[in-house]
Amino acid sequence: MAPLTAPARHNLPRPGTGFVGRERDLSSLLRLLESSRSVTLCGTDGIGKTRLALRVAEQSTASFPDGVWAADLADTHTELEVHARVAHAVGVVEEPGQPLGTTVAEALRDRRLLLVLDGCDHVADAVTRIGETLLASCPGVSILLTALDPLRLPGGTVWRMTPMALPVASRNGPPPDPADSEAVRLFLDRARIRDQRFDPSRPELETVAVLCDLAGGVPLGIEVLGGSAPGAGPDTLARGLREHLASPEFQPGPGQAVARSDVLPVVLDFVYRALPAPERILLRRLSVFRGWDVETAEQVCADGGLAREQVLDLMASLLDRSLITVTGEFEGRLRYRLPEAVRGFAADRLAEAGEDVLFRERLLERMILLTEDLGRRLESSRSMPWSERDAGRRRVLAEYDTLRSLLRWTHREGRAEQGLRLASSLAAYWVSHQDYSEGAHLMDLLLALEDAEKAPSRARALVGRAQLARVRRDHALALSLGEEGLRLCRESGDEMFVRTALNLLALVEVRERVPDRAAVRVEEALRLCRESGDLWGEAIALGTRGALAAQQGDHQTADQHYNAALTLLRGIDHRWGVGVTLIGQARAAELGGDLVTADRCYREALDTQRLIGAPAEEARCLAGIGRVAYAQERVEQACDYLSEGLLLSHAAGQRAEVGRALVAIARVAFAVGMRDGACGIAGAAVQMREQLGLSVPEAPWPFGDEEKTRRRRKRLVTLWEEGRRMSTAEAVREAERLAEEVRRPPSRRSASSGGSPRGTAARASRPARRPAAPLPPPPLTPPQDRLTRRELEVARLVSKGRSNPEIARVLFISPATAARHIANINRKMGFHSRAQIAAWIQSHGDRD
Repeated sequence: MAPLTAPARHNLPRPGTGFVGRERDLSSLLRLLESSRSVTLCGTDGIGKTRLALRVAEQSTASFPDGVWAADLADTHTELEVHARVAHAVGVVEEPGQPLGTTVAEALRDRRLLLVLDGCDHVADAVTRIGETLLASCPGVSILLTALDPLRLPGGTVWRMTPMALPVASRNGPPPDPADSEAVRLFLDRARIRDQRFDPSRPELETVAVLCDLAGGVPLGIEVLGGSAPGAGPDTLARGLREHLASPEFQPGPGQAVARSDVLPVVLDFVYRALPAPERILLRRLSVFRGWDVETAEQVCADGGLAREQVLDLMASLLDRSLITVTGEFEGRLRYRLPEAVRGFAADRLAEAGEDVLFRERLLERMILLTEDLGRRLESSRSMPWSERDAGRRRVLAEYDTLRSLLRWTHREGRAEQGLRLASSLAAYWVSHQDYSEGAHLMDLLLALEDAEKAPSRARALVGRAQLARVRRDHALALSLGEEGLRLCRESGDEMFVRTALNLLALVEVRERVPDRAAVRVEEALRLCRESGDLWGEAIALGTRGALAAQQGDHQTADQHYNAALTLLRGIDHRWGVGVTLIGQARAAELGGDLVTADRCYREALDTQRLIGAPAEEARCLAGIGRVAYAQERVEQACDYLSEGLLLSHAAGQRAEVGRALVAIARVAFAVGMRDGACGIAGAAVQMREQLGLSVPEAPWPFGDEEKTRRRRKRLVTLWEEGRRMSTAEAVREAERLAEEVRRPPSRRSASSGGSPRGTAARASRPARRPAAPLPPPPLTPPQDRLTRRELEVARLVSKGRSNPEIARVLFISPATAARHIANINRKMGFHSRAQIAAWIQSHGDRD
């Protein structure tokens, strides 16, 4: 039975505490988002902009079928960094050789989603430019922003945040109950987090209302005061805060009171001074983090004056006082963060204590060790479980906000050696996570520092930067930087990075089709790796050998080299290396006509890419399986895999892969007589090639040789040219429609499917198909014993003749997910078509 509600599609962080108050603001903003495509929440620090924006987004998921996605911009400084955060939030993968902003805008062009950009203050101009572009080019995108000052986007609305409501006496009415006001309710909620028994009397509630007023109605000030109330009591707290506010230290002038908009730092200072000394020490030291777990806090913050054993209990107390927040969980460990206003305040206190540089250096050293461990694990020749090898990458992912801020700090402080050491260790992360542009930008900043020329880590950083240039398809830069890095590594005796640089240069020269130089590089790399026992480097070199042999048409030799590389990689359980090598082997086998090997390699690579979580590579594998299935005349299965690969590439913003999948589906559709639609999506694919700066074949490619008569060829050209006017989303929808039609028996295909009455002639591009063999008998195993609950739901709908879009609507999933479930069922059961799934379900009487 299908679920009654759609699962929410979002990346919103888990709130650490309950949402209290702001009911009117929330209701008004939800209505406002229905009429305005951009809304900016602006107001002072601590006023609750982020919390309200996330609450609005949380309650808007039903209005945005393509999801609600949040990007934290608090520590961004450039337009590129904003694009990178947005891309990461919405699941768009950087396209090699293309501006990231263009990729993001194209990917979102036809989506209906809400984008939450939080903390836009440091990049207001960049956010305004990006917002204007997205609103103009993506009619289904709405944007919710938070900032200290208004950001005015075209047709947008500014919502000025006001202090929380306090008790208000009505004229001639009874005194109001303080507990009914949202400010007092927030205070009580946070106080009871620290002590559930906190139950103030009516006079004490009046004092709580006074405290909320003294805090200016600012939610963060109210929260931290509430966290202090159970220990001190409301009366003592109010008396102390009054005295603090009246202190000449905080008065703007003689006899002048602190303005409500400036009261939060004074409240934080009051609470801070009342903390026990160990809590004050820990709070200010935590300001060097952008996020942390207990173990990292112990390693960085503890010293002779603060024992490691104290850190956990001190953090628990700070959490109860609302001075730190829980942001989620990573691999069983809670993650924490300071609210931005608290972090800024604590950072000032750290500087006053003269500990700022000391603890940033301690954190930097810890993070360098962490990232270098990532590199060692990824390239280690020691056999270890993949989970252990991949642990470093996952940990870097959790700490990336802190790592990015440290790279910025080393650049500001001119610490070239430390910055380059950290950046060169992060190169593997940037490559594997396809964060090419951001990594290149940060490395370029550090390499441009005055002391970078003399930094010992410069050689490794140049090789890492060359790796980023390679994956961005900037081969000239990759060769230039790689050559210089290789020279410096030879001079310094860095044998490991000499091998790395040789493998890198060989890969680039294969891509550049310079086989003689590539062969020299790869043979030297192979010799050095074998002499040093570097199995990882040897496997890379063998894979490059295979690519070189395949490029020269020697597919049998290529297969031998790939198999040798895979033997090494499987021996050390290096799943990422296995996945990359299998894709190369599969492509070589496909080009060489070895379809059985190609199918096996694509399928194994698909499982690996799903395990790792690489959507762009996963889509490549799906498309490869689909092409091979078509070549093997398994048309229905070809459509299943090609459709899934197409939708996944489209979701990830990979236009080149979208174009390739469109051409593959067009070939299938054309071969079964659906010439009109096939020519249309083929034309759309060529238009994408032109947008990406690739060569553009003549109309009506790839069907130029299908019609010899001028009139019929002219019709194909006309359809092809019309297809070039399709948007990407229109082409994807048309390809999905054609794939669904191809899956149907010829007698059930729609009259509007574009099939020609001369369908037999349209199949000239392929040999005549043999009559379909009867389906094998369905398995005796009941579906309930082999399929997951979701797969069973999908299989039942397939047995009723539902298409992928229809299955998606019934189960509240995407068509790509429906296609993936069908492909998984086929692989699990050894099926080759939807008809076999339907027959199996029906044979067991399981259709409900």
